[in-house]
Amino acid sequence: MKNDNLSQIWKSQPSDLSLDGPDNIIKKAKKQRNGQLITIAVLSVTLLILISFTIKYANSNWNNFTLGLLFMISSLAFRVIIEFISMYRKESQLIMLDNVAYQKYLKAYYRMRLRTNYIITPLCFGVYIFGFTMLLPYFKKEFSEGFYKYILISGTISLVIVAAIIINSLVKEHRFLNHLKGK
Repeated sequence: MKNDNLSQIWKSQPSDLSLDGPDNIIKKAKKQRNGQLITIAVLSVTLLILISFTIKYANSNWNNFTLGLLFMISSLAFRVIIEFISMYRKESQLIMLDNVAYQKYLKAYYRMRLRTNYIITPLCFGVYIFGFTMLLPYFKKEFSEGFYKYILISGTISLVIVAAIIINSLVKEHRFLNHLKGK
């Protein structure tokens, strides 16, 4: 992003919307973009680990173990794709639109993000959990009782932490949308 050019263009335009000035918009956009990049990185690393695990341990027989891994991989891949599309669509609009139009676009963008976070994210999370639970009987059979309990406990704690992060992200985006609306 060319901050100086955007700042000069946006400062020269009148705006009756309640959103802060161009420097603050750019700052918030960068912060949100960095958050999306972190999300994409974490999801991608998890996805690569699952794909590697699948290549190494999934046998050629189609069973619930393979299906569980497929559910986990597909839900993560779908979520990564959505994050990429969302991030790059917003950046392209930032460059193409003027201040007032971009502020209106941001309102629509964050309403769409909320729908994504209320519908698609819980579905992906549910499919991921379903896939994980499909793996548990195989883990119980293949690993020692202690290691199985470790997987069960650490998996549950990880899922709770991810759920907390998702909820926190949802609250932040909801607050930002309310700020854009001037509430």
